[in-house]
Amino acid sequence: MSGTAGRVADSTGNWVDTAAPDWLKPYLRLARLDRPIGSWLLLMPCWWSAGLAAIAAGRPYPDPWHCLLFFIGAFAMRGAGCTWNDIVDRDLDAKVERTRSRPIPSGQVSVRLALAFLVLQALVGLAVLLQFNAFTILMGFLSLTTVAIYPFLKRVTHWPQIGLGLAFSWGALMGGPAVFGRLDPAFIVLYAGSIAWVIAYDTIYAHQDREDDALIGIKSTAILFDERTRPMLAAFYSAAVVLIGIAGWLAGAGLVFALGLAAFAAHLAWQVRRLDIGDPALCLRLFKSNRDAGLILFGGMILDAALR
Repeated sequence: MSGTAGRVADSTGNWVDTAAPDWLKPYLRLARLDRPIGSWLLLMPCWWSAGLAAIAAGRPYPDPWHCLLFFIGAFAMRGAGCTWNDIVDRDLDAKVERTRSRPIPSGQVSVRLALAFLVLQALVGLAVLLQFNAFTILMGFLSLTTVAIYPFLKRVTHWPQIGLGLAFSWGALMGGPAVFGRLDPAFIVLYAGSIAWVIAYDTIYAHQDREDDALIGIKSTAILFDERTRPMLAAFYSAAVVLIGIAGWLAGAGLVFALGLAAFAAHLAWQVRRLDIGDPALCLRLFKSNRDAGLILFGGMILDAALR
């Protein structure tokens, strides 16, 4: 197998292509380690929750051990979620230009081996989860329902992005319980704000496949919104900013958090202004830029905790 065989169309040169052993590449691609942006986006609500917990607890910084566990867990569980998604979507992926070269539809990995790899990644995630208190462990197990359901939503609704939001934002519900052993209102509101954020950025991502998806019957907010995408993104991003702001207020955050939130909002406004739904490459760049937006917000939380 050549060095780039099976590389998905929106994956450019990366360490998997250039450095990983050939036998391992299909599995790394199943886990999306050639495209780690999704793991970063899954991690952001976890770190936001840890930052908000530090503010609420009056601590000078988020718990470093929790942040490390969230990092490892986000990469492991995103890989497991993508592997599950590829198993479920293998027939659909074969019909879409961007995804037909994924390891399962291209024949590089059998469904049986993909399931074994899924279990291995899930065990890593379980090992991470068991480092937390009992309430947080329970919250982690509850998240599996959203992960299991998400791949099927695109077949029945134009709003699968809500399902992704429920799954990818779950980390917002983890940082508070990890510190306090309970789920306070601030973290529920943070979760709602993160869901709005995910719906918006995944709509941008879905515009890469809009035409192929429409042909094979896959539904998405990109297809639903179409030419109304820009105002709909503005609405969801605005909702995200307002809800996250309320979460910060409930946690007792101060001016520095507000400044970080304003910078986060400015980044989201820039995305809406720059968007061209007819330019897939630009859509991908804007989608990826949400990692930077998330880090800006997290930085504001860290500084607010430190200065208070």
